[in-house]
Amino acid sequence: MSDSVNSILSQIRTYQNQMGQGSRGPVGDTARGSAIQGLAGTPAASAPSFTETLRNAIGGVNEAQQNSGALAKAFEMGDPSADLAKVMVAAQQSTVAFRATVEVRNRLVQAYQDVMNMPL
Repeated sequence: MSDSVNSILSQIRTYQNQMGQGSRGPVGDTARGSAIQGLAGTPAASAPSFTETLRNAIGGVNEAQQNSGALAKAFEMGDPSADLAKVMVAAQQSTVAFRATVEVRNRLVQAYQDVMNMPL
């Protein structure tokens, strides 16, 4: 299951990179550069927050599940463009994406609990 978590984390990083490349251009490590600029007192470039990244990842899982449901319904209705192989692949993709999301959630909850149980 750790492969699934690593896959989701790489997708989150990819979303972050995609969202961040729109206004910055081909500069080296732009996330670190914007954080340093923010510390120096100049306004930092708007980087996607963790919340936005997580929302986009969950939206991707939701989209995969909706696509899978739509393909299954089209197959059940007899649509010739929805063959069984496409339906099964879409169902498996949505299942794997959902399981990985649940695993990431479990890891985040466990990390939160660990932090809350730390002695002061």
